Amino acid sequence: QVQLVESGGGLVQAGGSLRLSCTMSGRTFSSYAMGWFRQAPGKEREFVAAISWNGGSVSVGNSVKGRFTISRDNAKNTVYLQMNNLKPEDTAVYYCAASSTGVTSRSDRVDYWGQGTQVTVSS
Repeated sequence: QVQLVESGGGLVQAGGSLRLSCTMSGRTFSSYAMGWFRQAPGKEREFVAAISWNGGSVSVGNSVKGRFTISRDNAKNTVYLQMNNLKPEDTAVYYCAASSTGVTSRSDRVDYWGQGTQVTVSS
C-alpha cells in the first residue's frame, strides 16, 4: 500500500518561509518523479513544482518561480518544497504527488497523492 505523508505546513506571515516534506512508503521512491500541487478554496488544483527521479530535471510553476525550490533525498524517500517570501495568495492545501511517467505539471498523470497539508499566509 502506497502512502505519501506530508508535513511542515502551518501559519506564517507574509515574507516568511516554510519547508514542506513528503515521505513515500510502499513503493520504490527512486522510481517516481515527485511533485507538489496546491488547491485554494474555490479554485482548481494548481501545479507548483516537480522533480525527476534523480533530481536532474526540475519544473517550477510560474506563480512560484524564484521563491519555491523542490528537492529530494532518495536515501530518505523524501521530497521537499522550500517556500520563501511567502505571499497571502500562496495560501492553499499543498499536495505531494508521485508520477511514474516523469516530471509533469498535469494532475491526470499523477499516480499517487498525499493527503495534503494546509499552508496559510497572513498579510
